[in-house]
Amino acid sequence: MTSDQSSRKLTRKPMILTAAALIAGSALGLTLGNMVPFAVAETATQPTIGTPYARAPLSFSDIAQKVTPAVVSISVKSDTKVAENDESEGDQVPGMPDLPKDNPLYDFFKQFRKNMPQQPQKAQPTLAQGSGFFISPDGFVVTNNHVVEDAEDITVTLENGDKYPATLIGTDPRTDVALIKVKAEGKTFPFVEFETKDPRVGDWVLAVGNPFGLGGTVTAGIISAHNRDIGSGPYDYLQIDAAVNRGNSGGPSFDLDGKVVGVNTAIFSPSGGNVGIAFDVPAALVQEVVTQLKATGTVDRGWLGVVIQNVSDDIADSIGMKEAKGAMITKVTEDGPAAKEDLKAGDVIVEVNGEKIDDSRDLARKIAELHPNTPVKLSIVRYGEKREVDMKLGTFPNGKKLASLEDDKPDTSGQQMKDLGLSLAPAAKFPGAGDEGVVITEVDPSSDAADKGLKPGDVILQVAGVNVSDPADVAEGVKKAMANAKTASEKDTVKVLMQVKSGDQTRFVALSLKKA
Repeated sequence: MTSDQSSRKLTRKPMILTAAALIAGSALGLTLGNMVPFAVAETATQPTIGTPYARAPLSFSDIAQKVTPAVVSISVKSDTKVAENDESEGDQVPGMPDLPKDNPLYDFFKQFRKNMPQQPQKAQPTLAQGSGFFISPDGFVVTNNHVVEDAEDITVTLENGDKYPATLIGTDPRTDVALIKVKAEGKTFPFVEFETKDPRVGDWVLAVGNPFGLGGTVTAGIISAHNRDIGSGPYDYLQIDAAVNRGNSGGPSFDLDGKVVGVNTAIFSPSGGNVGIAFDVPAALVQEVVTQLKATGTVDRGWLGVVIQNVSDDIADSIGMKEAKGAMITKVTEDGPAAKEDLKAGDVIVEVNGEKIDDSRDLARKIAELHPNTPVKLSIVRYGEKREVDMKLGTFPNGKKLASLEDDKPDTSGQQMKDLGLSLAPAAKFPGAGDEGVVITEVDPSSDAADKGLKPGDVILQVAGVNVSDPADVAEGVKKAMANAKTASEKDTVKVLMQVKSGDQTRFVALSLKKA
């Protein structure tokens, strides 16, 4: 692999999920030479053997022969601009030691680098490879967003080796689905259809794609699980055990009828290679996204404009909820739809239009299914009191805009509160920490606060629904929580709800205190 080639990877969870996209040179861009007549994938008719529960194929060859002509290899060329010489930590002098910032020699070598003559930086082209499949005879191809994002040129290679240029129709980073169209006037292409039935765990599945740039490759396995959360928004994924590797990204997984049940998007891989756990975007979700991309080039989703978390048993107990259900608001996004309504951090959304909410992902899915400007009725619980809020949804912003809306200035940044196991100081005393909140300076390792993950540098913003800016405010909030505790309760502890900020993430934590 040459120096101007790099891997295009999608990390769903740090060091765990690795996207199957592959960047490779022409030496790896191989295609299989077997010519297979173009044909739309049809119901498989291969011989089977009877089992007590279902049919089992003697061979997958008939299915593979029908579907592989519709599966393509995708090559993407993009210009990656080298960062200009600046004062970022990562800039190092070629041939000089790669020193951490706290090393005594770091400043010396940094100054040395700045005084060196700088060569003009040029954009360096990179080549990426992935997979895709035709969904219509006129050349529409489904693939992954991470395969074609930032593409300058897209080339689609068919199973028989024919190559065609393609244009990007639209992408949806939230589901990692993209739609491209092959440029070929008057030509028709083999295509496959989506399965309308949900596959069952244990059903056979065939993954077809372009692993490591080798061209059309077929692997077999089963549906391992449904409803996998891979840390990519509110959507659930299929888990399969068919071998999927880098370059399989965007490729389809088929059932025994030759219909697409999912699109390969990520793998579980501590080593970067196949370990038998891959994740697919379910066919039904892909169809919904593709329909919108085909019509408008984008996907519009409803947006509340809040950051949410799950409700734990401790949190539910601290605000008088009978069960740990719903989604708790940890932050109301500035200028978002919720900011114009009576919604606050600490509110728990328990229903949307009369439908109960199980958790934060359930809320995110329900809102995403609605169109922008749709009126909704929210049922919320605010510290034990239930109320209704009517509002209109906004439009879910793109990734960059959303990040800027939800990004806070870091509150990285005393008085001791032994009952809580914390030492506290006003945030205003810490340069750059701002004026809001109370900084945790020490945490008793044997305390409930430590068990709940609180650590020095975290900022307490709210206690029992009251904003705090001084350790005395925290003490008052604790007194309020103690006073509001139900005297008839047989429990000997009180849950004190706190809004805590760690870096740029805000969450609620309920700490246990013994009753006086």
